[in-house]
Amino acid sequence: MFIDQAKMELYGGKGGDGIVAYRRELKVEYGGPFGGNGGNGGSIIFKGSNGMSTLLDLKYNTVLKAIDGEKGKNKGMYGKNAEDTYVLVPVGTTIFDQDTNKVIGDITKDGQEVLVCKGGRGGRGNMSFASNTLKCPDFCEKGEPGEHKYVRCELRVLADCGLVGFPSVGKSTLISVCSNARPKIAEYHFTTLQPNLGMVRLDDGRDFVMADLPGIIEGAHNGAGLGLEFLRHIERCRVIVHVIDMAATDGRDPYEDYVVINNELKEYKMNLSKRPMIVVANKMDMPDAKKNLEEFKKKADCEIIEISALTKENVKELLYKIADTLENTEEFSIFEDDELDVVEYNLNEDDEFFTIEKQDDGVYNVTGKKLKRIFDMTDFDSETARFRFARQLRTYGLDDKLRKLGVQNGDTVRIFDFEFEFIE
Repeated sequence: MFIDQAKMELYGGKGGDGIVAYRRELKVEYGGPFGGNGGNGGSIIFKGSNGMSTLLDLKYNTVLKAIDGEKGKNKGMYGKNAEDTYVLVPVGTTIFDQDTNKVIGDITKDGQEVLVCKGGRGGRGNMSFASNTLKCPDFCEKGEPGEHKYVRCELRVLADCGLVGFPSVGKSTLISVCSNARPKIAEYHFTTLQPNLGMVRLDDGRDFVMADLPGIIEGAHNGAGLGLEFLRHIERCRVIVHVIDMAATDGRDPYEDYVVINNELKEYKMNLSKRPMIVVANKMDMPDAKKNLEEFKKKADCEIIEISALTKENVKELLYKIADTLENTEEFSIFEDDELDVVEYNLNEDDEFFTIEKQDDGVYNVTGKKLKRIFDMTDFDSETARFRFARQLRTYGLDDKLRKLGVQNGDTVRIFDFEFEFIE
């Protein structure tokens, strides 16, 4: 089954907790803190594989969680870092952040790796907090939670040139006679429901990958017919081969077909209409094809290559034309400008540390991405750790901000899952 889209929910591994421990050995007086740090949580990494051609595995494994880091140990020993979790995907897969629609990574090579969901840092043990002023800390940090993301994977086939046109114009026949591809060929529309790839090798040693893409109809850029299911796969093609049924076997006007397809390419994103296009008049062995071609040339201002895919007439000349065009065509970006800001894992320096909102019940609700990280790594079972958390909030100006908003002594302040009483 060919699956070219899949959505997943990903959880990075949680960092291991640090521990509180003390050095107790014979003849070692005042041994001091001895608790080690926790190990880092595992990350989720997507890796390209030439051995895969579909996103079927991802379609039915929609939730994936990486391994957590190991807890810190006594004698100052660190917990073990968790191993990363690898997800194999076909070459040509693009990963998007589902919430922001930004590109996380685009896998175009075999073995290429993209870090998609990062694991959390291990918490520090009490040994790491020892200093000249704090000789024997009795608290530690909890491990940092891993990232939580909803991602969307889209497979765009890797091909140098793509065959486009209305259904039943002979695209599948053409790729079958010039490569080892064996697509389904039948006398009805939409025989091709998924892209077919074929390697074309010329006598002069040149080669390229050709894609037989599903036929489109008017309104495809809005989802009509196979719609976007087709258009997505042409995004990586450097050269577009526009195949036209010049014999008009289905009763359509070849010139109108030409105009409709060009309009669909123009309306779709990625500036597909600006890519090199080779117009091919197919089925020239059939009646009325010559007559229709003469009428077509009167209306269309473009170079036309006449072929018959069935009899292989002039097919070799077409393939050399494609190879020559590819040599003079550079790669095109497959992303829109609003997708180019690749998702960053580090917190944005411009983000506020916290935001405060007074609720209808009079409670001051405090939230923030940076604050959440400190909150999650604080061990609230330890009184010393709670006091340290309060000092951190005071350092970042939370107390002053609350006073400016009118907080009174005894008012309730809610920070995520905990509620505190404000006391001067």
